[in-house]
Amino acid sequence: MATVTAPHAGKWTVADLLEQLGNVPPNRIHLVPSPGNATEEDLLDQLDHHDRACELVDGVLVEKTMGAIESILAMAIGGYLRAFVRKLKLGIVLGPDGPLRILFDQVRIPDVSFVSRKKFPGGKLPKDPIFNVAPDLAVEVLSPGNSKKEMDRKLNDYFTAGVELVWYIDPVTRTATVYTSLEQCETLDESQALTGGKVLPGFELPLKDLFAEVELESDLE
Repeated sequence: MATVTAPHAGKWTVADLLEQLGNVPPNRIHLVPSPGNATEEDLLDQLDHHDRACELVDGVLVEKTMGAIESILAMAIGGYLRAFVRKLKLGIVLGPDGPLRILFDQVRIPDVSFVSRKKFPGGKLPKDPIFNVAPDLAVEVLSPGNSKKEMDRKLNDYFTAGVELVWYIDPVTRTATVYTSLEQCETLDESQALTGGKVLPGFELPLKDLFAEVELESDLE
């Protein structure tokens, strides 16, 4: 279990905690268990009994944030990916309630993630409720409650853990930023398409089709 380490002994403050977590809005930080003492069992309790998706960051439960539009986009991306992955038997696609222990002290829950078959010895999924594996692809649909610093830290965690491809989807600007490393990224607009690169060769999702999912839902009103 990870514990929060104060930058200066005896001077640890709420401001320090927020800074360490990436300036996450305070209303997303759980104070029970106390910051630095939360465990994976606490995370699973939130998922199972309180229907709250939390990530475990430095021994702190940090609640994920997602609105209706973000949820629609995440489900759509998951659907496109699952159809492609399932047909070729490449691995599994997880949704926004699939916790992954990407580092020994970090449990992240990407909005969508793909884990290749090769990461499961014998081709069988583990029985543990938290898979001890970093995804090959992690997808995050940005919400107003996400700070830039939070997403920068999450990006660093992903690539430190060995994730090969990260997509940040922005519903406001209707763009997608594709990261192949911390230093290499490309922002795509609606005239372009997301591709699987080396992770999912042959996969392609035009952004105009993705964002049309939101328009289709709106037409139902």
